[in-house]
Amino acid sequence: MPRPRTTVLTALALGALVPALASCGIRGTSVPVDAGGAPSRVSCKVPADSVPPVPPDSSRVTVYLECSSALAPVERTVSNPKQQSTDRLRSARALLGELREQPGTVEEEAGFITAVPENLEVSGPRAGDPAGTLRLSARPEDLPSFALAQIVCTFGESAALGRTHAAVLGGPGDGHPQRYPCSDEVRTHPDSVLGAGSDAPGASG
Repeated sequence: MPRPRTTVLTALALGALVPALASCGIRGTSVPVDAGGAPSRVSCKVPADSVPPVPPDSSRVTVYLECSSALAPVERTVSNPKQQSTDRLRSARALLGELREQPGTVEEEAGFITAVPENLEVSGPRAGDPAGTLRLSARPEDLPSFALAQIVCTFGESAALGRTHAAVLGGPGDGHPQRYPCSDEVRTHPDSVLGAGSDAPGASG
């Protein structure tokens, strides 16, 4: 008894498909293929044994750098004698200088980067500014959000600057300084710092 036409056509189609798959190098397997491990995540932490000892005429400071879209603390050594640590502006300039520096090899391998512009400067308060104000050479709101968050947390958590957990910052113009907190939200989501600023108490109008 002859086979139905549909069955014959199906058999012919399957017969043609098998050589085509073989010619493409496609081979079925029941063994899982190892495509390699997933990319390792950065540590966002500098190994303790890579931190050099502090020279007699220097001091250790903490700065906040960007890592994995958040902020994390990094210890640096600056040439800033401890006996002069009461000079707020000197300390602020030393900290900002560290933030402008590109991460070293060990920091880079740990995943750290900085968003602070290399030409950014800081100066002291003007007449009428609230206590503790520091003036930047660019308006805080014009800086990249990650750069502003780095400055806010580095200044706000610095013992030499009073460790107020916030920074009162102004720009080169006549705008009133704003108080920016170094909160958990800002450290976790640095881009939120632009919406966290508020008028600093004591600002004169």
